[in-house]
Amino acid sequence: MTRWIALGPTGKTVTAYAMDGGTLINSATAEDEKSALAALDFEANQAIRIGDGTPAKLPAKLTPEDGQSLPGFEQASPPDIIGAWIRLWCTGFAADKPNWDGVICAISSGISHWIHISANEAVSCQSFLSPGLIDAFGGAFPPDAGALFDSLSRPERLASHLRQAQVSARTAAATGHLIGAELMAARPYWLGQSVVLISDEEEIAEGYATALEMQSVPHSTYQAQDLIPAGLTALGKSLELFE
Repeated sequence: MTRWIALGPTGKTVTAYAMDGGTLINSATAEDEKSALAALDFEANQAIRIGDGTPAKLPAKLTPEDGQSLPGFEQASPPDIIGAWIRLWCTGFAADKPNWDGVICAISSGISHWIHISANEAVSCQSFLSPGLIDAFGGAFPPDAGALFDSLSRPERLASHLRQAQVSARTAAATGHLIGAELMAARPYWLGQSVVLISDEEEIAEGYATALEMQSVPHSTYQAQDLIPAGLTALGKSLELFE
C-alpha cells in the first residue's frame, strides 16, 4: 500500500495529511512546510501538493487523472479562480455520489463560490465577495429577514441599504442586505437546484442556510474538514496511488 502525503498552504500556515492508501492516518498544521512535515512525522513514498500546477479550466473533472498536484479551477467567462482546497471539498462531497447534479456553495477566506457540479465535473461557477464584506461591515448573524428580502427585491439599492444599516448600527441588517443581493445575483445557480453549503466557518454557513430557508431552497450543510478524508481518498485513487 502506498504511503503518501498531501500538503499545501492554508492561509498563513501549511497543512499536511498522512495517507496510507485511501486511509487518512494523521494531519498537522504549522507555520511552514518543513515544520508541518516534521509535526506529521510520517515516512511516505510520494507527496501530492495541493494548490500547485496550472488551474484546470472549467468545465473540468473534480479530480485530475495524472500529475503530482491538485491545482484549483479557472473560468474564462466570467473570469474566476477557485482554490484547490475548495476543489478537494467538492471532491469529498461527490465521492460517493457519481451521478449527483446540483450546486455547491463553498465559502472560505471571504469569498463564496457557487459551483455547478454534474457527473463528477465542475461545469461553471459564479463567485462573490459578500462574506468578506459582511466581515468589513461588522455584520452579525443570523441575517435580518427584512433586510434580506429588501435586497432580494431591490438589489440595485444595496449601497444605500448598507449605509442605512451602518448609520443605524443594525449589523444583522448589513448581513441580510449583502446575502440578499448575492442570492439575487446567483439566482440561476440555486433556483430549482439542490444546493449544498460547504464552509470552514460555521457561523457564516448558518447565515447562508437561513437565507436559503427563507427562499424555500432545499439545501444541506457540511463542515469542510469533514469532507477532506473522502476528498483525499478520491484524489489518491484518481492519481493511481492505490487500487
